[in-house]
Amino acid sequence: MRVSDIRGGPSRAGGGAGPGAAGTGPRRLLAGVPPWARRHRWFLGVFGLGTLLRLVAVAGYRPALWFPDSYTYVVTAMRPRPDLVRPAGYSMFLRLLEPFHSFALVVVAQHVLGLLTGAMVYAAARRGGAAAWAAVLASAPVLLDAYQVELEHLLVSDPLFGFLVTAAVWASLRRPVSGPRAVALGVLLAAATLTRTVGLPLVAVFAAFLVWRALRDGHTGWRGPARRAGLLLLAALVPLGAYAGWFYATYQRIGLIGSNGVFLYARTMSFADCGVMRPPADLRVLCDPRPPSARPASQEYIWSFDSPLVRLPGITFTPETDSLAMRFASLAIRSQPLDYAASALTELGRSFVWTRPVYPDPATYGYYEFPRTPPPPPGRHPAVVGTRFAERYEQGPLTVGVAEPYAGMLRAYQRVAFLPGTLLLAVLLVPPSAAAARLLARRRQAGGGLRGLVRWEARGAPRGTVPPAGRWGLPWTAAWTLLLVPPATAQFDYRYVLPVVPLACLAAALAVGPANPLNRLQEKNVKLK
Repeated sequence: MRVSDIRGGPSRAGGGAGPGAAGTGPRRLLAGVPPWARRHRWFLGVFGLGTLLRLVAVAGYRPALWFPDSYTYVVTAMRPRPDLVRPAGYSMFLRLLEPFHSFALVVVAQHVLGLLTGAMVYAAARRGGAAAWAAVLASAPVLLDAYQVELEHLLVSDPLFGFLVTAAVWASLRRPVSGPRAVALGVLLAAATLTRTVGLPLVAVFAAFLVWRALRDGHTGWRGPARRAGLLLLAALVPLGAYAGWFYATYQRIGLIGSNGVFLYARTMSFADCGVMRPPADLRVLCDPRPPSARPASQEYIWSFDSPLVRLPGITFTPETDSLAMRFASLAIRSQPLDYAASALTELGRSFVWTRPVYPDPATYGYYEFPRTPPPPPGRHPAVVGTRFAERYEQGPLTVGVAEPYAGMLRAYQRVAFLPGTLLLAVLLVPPSAAAARLLARRRQAGGGLRGLVRWEARGAPRGTVPPAGRWGLPWTAAWTLLLVPPATAQFDYRYVLPVVPLACLAAALAVGPANPLNRLQEKNVKLK
């Protein structure tokens, strides 16, 4: 086959005149496509489908879908001040778009963030050496998962949070990480933390990763790696400290939020037994006499009027109530550490079930489904107040329209197009499994035994090459961090899992192996010197 055949030029057989000539049909169509588009055609196809899904969502549900937290975010955006329960990062995002007076524009912006998240997963995977097919598969759940699209259509912080964390991972995979890039990483992680406080542990994860990767790359001494990690920490702590100062000036309390004790108390109520704990008199008022098996979901101990905590005088998040709740939770964990671990693992396990059982209650679960009819107006007082602020934001009535057939198409799509939790677990197991297989292969090549393997690592691996764990270690660790923290400190929620998916899929794509078979062969043929 000649080059002219591929490019759509005339062939000798047909002279370019007949319908079967090489210059017509698909080949001629491809000839007009830029080379970069041909190289990434499969990703562009998936990206196009993801864009189409989001256009259907915008057409089917106007202007946006609402979650109970949405009203608090809007109130903070319209009346800027720190909130006791949620940091104000997402509210400031809403504030930036407030001059347009359109919640429809907000969800369009969130859909764009979702598309960019998928594009960054693909770009990071390709940059990290993943094969094209692996990079496309890694981006597909972010771009095509129906629950991801629905989450982007909700006025919640998770799409922005997922975008910021994925952007930080994407930036960290560029080598080497210079001082300015370390500062940028710190700023991104601070923004993520001020969007959802679960991002705070990632600051330490990224700093430790920078040091570890520099040492693995053959950097001698601690000064350079420590300097980059220090720049990252400083860049993150400056905005976090500024926000904490704002929070202190408002409430005379130290921290980013004022509800850590309340949420941890609710977490422990799934197992706390006051007969075992033997709390002092002031903590005994928070006991629940019902056995753990008969108790409601953890979140009910924060919001339900039947909660021992809610029945206390004043609002739930006063300094005195939050301190009391923290003392009770700490005592419960110290008194029943195995029960706490079992409860946290049970909550974590909900992330990996094949189906999506209703949890924590039908009302909360229903917010993650594309509705058939417009949702009823809010009944809780904070949401009623938030509605008035939302009408000021929109400069009009706050209504949700359901337009058929677009809404029906999305509901049908959502029944089949999502990433089951069991597959997410399989994706998370790909990197350590690939690492174990590679380790065994190298052990056999080194002649067996630990000493031969160490000698292979010391003498056979070229200096400056990226070790496999150096490619997937950061997104994989970040994914597990985001999975573990909510069940340990609050409660499992389906929307907490979705920002984990791009990190897990990216780690799996990077762990599969290099895109170029010659690279794989070169790694295989490294010999002991």
